[in-house]
Amino acid sequence: MCGLAGFLSPSAGDREAMAERTRAMTDAIVHRGPDDSGEWLDADAGIALGHRRLAIIDLSPQGHQPMTSPSGRYVIAFNGEIYNYRTLRAELETAGTPPWRGHSDTEVLLAAVDLWGLEATLGRLVGMFAFALWDRDQRQLLLARDRLGEKPLYYGWQGSTLLFGSELKALRAHPGWQGEIDRDVLALYLRHNYIPAPWSIYRGIRKLMPGSLLSVPRGLAPGTLPEPVLYWDARKVAEQGVADPLPQDARGVVDGLDGLLRETIRDKMISDVPLGAFLSGGFDSSTIVALMQAESERPVKTFTIGFEVEGYDEATHARAVARHLGTEHTELYVAPEQALEVIPRLPALYDEPFSDSSQIPTFLVSQMTRQHVTVALSGDGGDELFYGYPRYPTTEQVWRRIGRLPPLLRRSAARLIQATPVALLDRTLGFLGARTAAFGRRGAVGDKLHKGAELLSMEHPEDLYLRLVSHWKQPTRVVPGATEPPSVLTDPGRWAELPDLRQRLQYLDLVSYLPDDILVKVDRAAMGVSLETRVPLLDHRVVEYAWRIPFAMKYKDGQGKWVLRQVLGRYLPPALTDRPKMGFGVPIEHWLRGPLRDWAEGLLAERRLAGEGFFDPAPIREKWAEHLSGRRNWSYYIWDILMFGAWLEEQAGRVEPRIQGSSHSLSAKPG
Repeated sequence: MCGLAGFLSPSAGDREAMAERTRAMTDAIVHRGPDDSGEWLDADAGIALGHRRLAIIDLSPQGHQPMTSPSGRYVIAFNGEIYNYRTLRAELETAGTPPWRGHSDTEVLLAAVDLWGLEATLGRLVGMFAFALWDRDQRQLLLARDRLGEKPLYYGWQGSTLLFGSELKALRAHPGWQGEIDRDVLALYLRHNYIPAPWSIYRGIRKLMPGSLLSVPRGLAPGTLPEPVLYWDARKVAEQGVADPLPQDARGVVDGLDGLLRETIRDKMISDVPLGAFLSGGFDSSTIVALMQAESERPVKTFTIGFEVEGYDEATHARAVARHLGTEHTELYVAPEQALEVIPRLPALYDEPFSDSSQIPTFLVSQMTRQHVTVALSGDGGDELFYGYPRYPTTEQVWRRIGRLPPLLRRSAARLIQATPVALLDRTLGFLGARTAAFGRRGAVGDKLHKGAELLSMEHPEDLYLRLVSHWKQPTRVVPGATEPPSVLTDPGRWAELPDLRQRLQYLDLVSYLPDDILVKVDRAAMGVSLETRVPLLDHRVVEYAWRIPFAMKYKDGQGKWVLRQVLGRYLPPALTDRPKMGFGVPIEHWLRGPLRDWAEGLLAERRLAGEGFFDPAPIREKWAEHLSGRRNWSYYIWDILMFGAWLEEQAGRVEPRIQGSSHSLSAKPG
């Protein structure tokens, strides 16, 4: 696991100046690779590749990057892991590969590209990665990203120079950086609390889409770029999997999934440095840890954090799972003050506006884990693949009810509800609280009915889902002059053609929420403390198998993840995991009314918002006042604005005010 950066200029450059710029870019991401650094330059071609190394496989100097292929044709800066590199190495040896210098997966990758070509090699890889490859014969830059988007890669023109790198801070370190904030993308951020690929917060800078390859020939006119080409298409995988399901043999399907997961976990446990796993006590992480322990001769190291706040603590469940499996368990109970002290670090850590508040506990568990191991396995992806989110059946059930009503009647009812004050609805319809639970887990009945009314005017179920997962429902009203760019959730041309709405919702999350929120959150938090994370459920072989599993084996008897539950049941008794799904969050709603109030007020001041010029202060101030009063819970909306304001402040180099609370060191204890 590493970090990469570089640039391509249309004309020859000065070698010393190019080297200095490359080092500045890689120094900006030293946290991604504190063990080694390097650069490779071709001044005549105007290309520079830089690398920061976190040594995981082959700790010797033979793993140094950038690395040149055996033929000398290709030079690579690589970030990630190729889990099947040993198998590929054996195939290459049979074909007569030149003598190996070391035993790194990067060297195997380069030898494979030499022999098979890049596109054929990409199809053979099992791994997570992002890399920049320079073809010296064709004088062409090739950028590639793994199938599911575990590792990041940004690129784009700034003036006459094409910049690329693992994080935006690497691009910003180049002297040609301009960095104009894209107001249109800002509106997209307010809707989702993250910025969907291919967009970034900066105009002209893009994220490479998962499963894609971008070829940039030298001499391309600045400001122009070819479209990336998919070498693995999640949409085709979903459509073909549903069209060609596995036989309706529950035992056979469970056996197949069990065996495939054990195989991929064996791959993910290959490491030359200490390795462990995150354990929350939920289905996904418990499954990963249970299979790891089944594959290990020694106790697996597991890590969790807890909060002594009702509704936010999973540590007791994780402890019970760890005790049953016999893992070497470490847990950290976090005081509110410790969590609050993470907040000033978030803007620099996430590098562009990002406001999934579970970023706080994710960073804390990563920080604690890094004190013990260098690699940690994670259970992310189970909800998207095996139908785990409660919002999936909620959307289907709500649409089944409201879709039968004439659109005109639905819109009229919505206007009537929204015109009635929340307080009046609370007084007159409070007895309906239990029946409106589908529209929110917390809050008074009036608040829930107002949120439910927003759904009545939807024309299509995908529109309903977009509304359910959106934060600011009309973000262009908050960002004056903005036009919201298209995303996979708003462009029907990018939707998978699947017969079941519930499957279509899974697909939308697989290609949007998963790579752009969940995986971003984990990557930046972990790499911010030089911790590599691996996600076994996102091995593309598991993804392809999961799409072939009949839906009736994913959602059964009113429960999602049925097939995954059957696998886990072979290793853990149901009593340890059979409980409602919990989010991995923190009580932001209450903190904003308490210890975060003064900090938030500073960023939300009307004069400040107006002076910065990005937002209309009126709707923000209205929601802030309602939130402080306790009448409404607008914490998600407010957190979006706060994280942008804090990020903007960090970009300007200003010092953030200290958040109320005392300093605490993070120390962990065995569970």
